[in-house]
Amino acid sequence: MDWNPIFGAVNLLALIAWAALILLPRWPALLAALLYLGVGLLCLVYAAGLIGVLSGAIPTDGGGADFSSIEGVRAIFASDAGVTIGWTHYLAFDLFVGIWIARDGDMKDISRFIQAPVLLATFLAGPLGLGLWLLIREPAARKLGRWH
Repeated sequence: MDWNPIFGAVNLLALIAWAALILLPRWPALLAALLYLGVGLLCLVYAAGLIGVLSGAIPTDGGGADFSSIEGVRAIFASDAGVTIGWTHYLAFDLFVGIWIARDGDMKDISRFIQAPVLLATFLAGPLGLGLWLLIREPAARKLGRWH
């Protein structure tokens, strides 16, 4: 199976969603679309690919799934299917975190100019952006008495 079209499609979906999150006004309908169409579709692609590969319905060249060792995980990612499914997992979670950061920043009145580089860091290196956000948001949360 050629995984390039799926890989390209999930990348394009994520890129469009991130551009909208960073550049467009944050209307409730836009945030809902990003959550349910962006994250939701990525989750659907991920789930279908993972179930297909684990059940054997989608053949891979990487052998069986073994998450209990480095060698087993390396074997999963040695296939185009494993890379595409794993990458889709990252894209879905990072976009979900980005939406949370944007909503949280807006609720705490943190400037979009501060949010934008953090969102970009989250898009490019998920946990790095999330870690930055946790450092930035803490003083604003304390000031407003909002820990949620």
